[in-house]
Amino acid sequence: MGEKFRASRWTSGNRLFPTVIEVTQDSVVRRRRTWTTTSEETIHLSRVASVGIQAGIVFADLCIESTGGGEDLVSHGHWKRDARRVRDLIQDWQTRHLGAPE
Repeated sequence: MGEKFRASRWTSGNRLFPTVIEVTQDSVVRRRRTWTTTSEETIHLSRVASVGIQAGIVFADLCIESTGGGEDLVSHGHWKRDARRVRDLIQDWQTRHLGAPE
């Protein structure tokens, strides 16, 4: 169970193999492919410090920052509504499981 958000093929770096962000029950996953490899990075939702959205006219870039000091999940070329939905899913989970921010 989870929601998947695929970057638009109209954006650079996503023409052949678009990046996919998936928000599952307890984590956020970024999947990227090339001709020969697949990479997958996961952050537990309790370890997400913030979700940044840099929006253009149609597309947006996502930056999901980790509290653990590791690599941030950065993904380019998502539809703006999908980027907002990713942010809302993460914030809703954190509010339900970690409590409202002070």
